[in-house]
Amino acid sequence: MIYKDFQGIKLSALGMGAMRLPVIDQDDAKVDQETTEKMVDYAMAHGVNYYDTAWGYHGGHSEIAMGKALSRYPRENFYLADKFPGYDLSNMDKVEEIFEEQLKKCGVEYFDFYLFHNVCEMNIDEYLNESHGIFDYLMKQKENGRIRHLGFSAHGSYEVMERFLKKYGEHMEFCQIQLNYMDWSFQDAKAKMELLKEYHLPVWVMEPLRGGQLASLSEDAEKKLKALRPQETTPAWAFRFLQSLPEVVVTLSGMSNEKQMEENIETYQEEKPLNEEEMAALQAIADEIIGKHALPCTACHYCVSHCPQGLDIPQLLSLYNEHIVTGGGFIAPMAMMAIPEDKRPSACVGCRSCEAVCPQQIKISEALADFTDKLNG
Repeated sequence: MIYKDFQGIKLSALGMGAMRLPVIDQDDAKVDQETTEKMVDYAMAHGVNYYDTAWGYHGGHSEIAMGKALSRYPRENFYLADKFPGYDLSNMDKVEEIFEEQLKKCGVEYFDFYLFHNVCEMNIDEYLNESHGIFDYLMKQKENGRIRHLGFSAHGSYEVMERFLKKYGEHMEFCQIQLNYMDWSFQDAKAKMELLKEYHLPVWVMEPLRGGQLASLSEDAEKKLKALRPQETTPAWAFRFLQSLPEVVVTLSGMSNEKQMEENIETYQEEKPLNEEEMAALQAIADEIIGKHALPCTACHYCVSHCPQGLDIPQLLSLYNEHIVTGGGFIAPMAMMAIPEDKRPSACVGCRSCEAVCPQQIKISEALADFTDKLNG
């Protein structure tokens, strides 16, 4: 197992994420405890020492499942991460109640790592609202040793992350972002990583395979990769990309079965970073995936000045592209919650004034109508 140094401790470069644990009868709320424990046993035996769970994973059962699985090991043998669930605004005034319950569910007296969960457009204002007392409470728990290291995870935009860091950056120790070779440019992950470097924050990675999207590619894409590294599996390429970024400390993989666990651990037996040719090949594949689905909006904003509804069309098309390329997901709907109702895709009246000035000749009104249907579907 590859290990990375973090403040005097050695963390396994591969961490076990507990958002996609094995379940019974395809019911996300019914974690298969026996298989989960087998996977934890295998991970521990092969050097994985970082485990990540959260309040909302598996309908609230992930913390319990991981707590039971890890309770069979000495506490000093693993590092456990949990998060404050600010993705649900109704939790904002419940930080003490939730934190205490999380400790009980996990069966521990402290968390090695604790995060502000999912800083994004929807909740940034409330996370920065001191009246909720979230930051003060978590800092107090850190002083008391019940949180060893404090950080945050973010699915939001560069601007959202920048706002959070300007307020709390000096107190953060790490940041977890969605990072993979597809989102390097598509979600501007490269710029987000540069922002974190400005604050001297190491990077934790979530969604290294983009929810499994990068675990298998087109026949043509896989053929190109095989020509460069005949022995490398398709998922391993995504991990090798991350191994090429020195800022990355821990990469979390939400492994759902023992086979995935075994293969990923095998990949992390040694570092094999990509060279320039291999990196270029991956980026070309990512561009091809995105190009097949995404609208070619360049955010020139000509459309905005011609929209009678005053819609921020480039922003809406960016979210539409995210939703389309991902095949759904929560990021676009979550970001939409921060946009006033009269500025959402449904406010488009279909006048096509924007289309008359679009250099890319995008059928904007059709895209916004489709986006509305998908959000309501």
